[in-house]
Amino acid sequence: MNFSNAAMRAEVDHVNINLSDLGNRASKLGVEIADIHGIVGDLTAIGKAQDQHVRASVQASRQMDSANNKLSSTMEEVKRSADNARNILSYSAEKIAATVEGSASKMKTLSENAIAFKESLSSVDETAKKVQSASASISQIARETQLLSLNASVEAARAGESGKGFAIIATAVKTLADEIQGFANQNAENLEKLMEILHDLQASSAGSVDLATEAIAEASEAARTGEQLNELVHSVGQLVNDIGAMTQPVEDNVSAANSISEELKELNATLRASNGKLGTANDRTENILNISEELMLFIADSGAETVDSLFIDSAKNLADQAASVFEQAIAAGEITEADLFDKNYQPVQGTDPQQLTTRYLWLTDQRLTPIQEAALKIDPRVAFCAAVDTNGYLPTHNVVYSKAPSNDPVWNAANCRNRRIFDDRTGLSAGKNTKPFLLQTYRRDMGGGNFALMKDVSAPIVVNGRHWGGMRLGYKV
Repeated sequence: MNFSNAAMRAEVDHVNINLSDLGNRASKLGVEIADIHGIVGDLTAIGKAQDQHVRASVQASRQMDSANNKLSSTMEEVKRSADNARNILSYSAEKIAATVEGSASKMKTLSENAIAFKESLSSVDETAKKVQSASASISQIARETQLLSLNASVEAARAGESGKGFAIIATAVKTLADEIQGFANQNAENLEKLMEILHDLQASSAGSVDLATEAIAEASEAARTGEQLNELVHSVGQLVNDIGAMTQPVEDNVSAANSISEELKELNATLRASNGKLGTANDRTENILNISEELMLFIADSGAETVDSLFIDSAKNLADQAASVFEQAIAAGEITEADLFDKNYQPVQGTDPQQLTTRYLWLTDQRLTPIQEAALKIDPRVAFCAAVDTNGYLPTHNVVYSKAPSNDPVWNAANCRNRRIFDDRTGLSAGKNTKPFLLQTYRRDMGGGNFALMKDVSAPIVVNGRHWGGMRLGYKV
């Protein structure tokens, strides 16, 4: 009988040794699987990001295709419009040149006629002045004849009968002189009026000559404008040629853009297929990780000593201490149960990553800090100890991870880990777990794309029969 008990004890010890070895191997396997799972997760995230970029590229390519097609259509329309403009301008330039040339010729003729008319007026003015001078001479002769007739009449009167014949002649001469004088006076008046008319005509003619001179200058300017219009026609013709030269590169660009669009569509389809495979691989590695964690849990529950036993027992003990602190605070009236289970998180303004506060924060800062700081001395491999509620909210962290936030989000992610919600797979599972303990292997995000392989053992915190969350103990592998 004693032999049998000894044999049984030996067999049990042998089984425990095998379980311990299996547990250690499972622990190492879990670490490797966790790393692979993290890498697959990273690849999945990269694939999703690439998919988004490719989708955006496809959309941009479509927009570019549309823009290129519109550009090509617009180029054709512009070319047609330029052709029409060139034809219209060419026709207009010819008509304008002919019209300007005819108008200039007519203006020149009118101007020459106006100048000739002015010169003729000057000649008439000179003749009129001569006539006026002759008229004045005639008037002078008439006056002298009248005086002579008067003298003859006086002499005839003195002569008496012998002078009667002479008197008759004197009278006739006087009558003739009077008539000549009357004609001379009338002629002088008419000449005076004629001179006034001539002066007015000369003034008008001078103005006409000035206008004619300006018209000739404007006709010359119009002729130059016609030349400029011809130059414009030439420029438009050159523009049409340039547009024609641009059409082919635009068409080549449209063709190239269409090719790029097709390539991007193929790449998008390939990425979707790849992302689908990565998603499946991610699910598979997570299942394998769950199986390895369940295996480690099974071995730990069997009572066999493994490399994780110390941390499992410590996590249970720390969870009990936290529950005791909470229950004592409620019993002492320091806090109500409603406040202790407060999940109305209030954002802390200006924090990145976002930090939040609750109504029980003062209690965890005061009472859990000593417990969590002491846990860091359990083993050199312990990296942190912190309680989380069922949503993964971590109110109070170890002092080393509770620094004041800065303006650098990357630095904050690694050094300001208190008052934050960690709702990733590990953090959320630790908060929601109600089994005696939960052992997880994961990659801890340290910020800036840096990760650390960790094990996380957690035990539920139960306060007066209510599940508050869990106490997490993280340690390096």
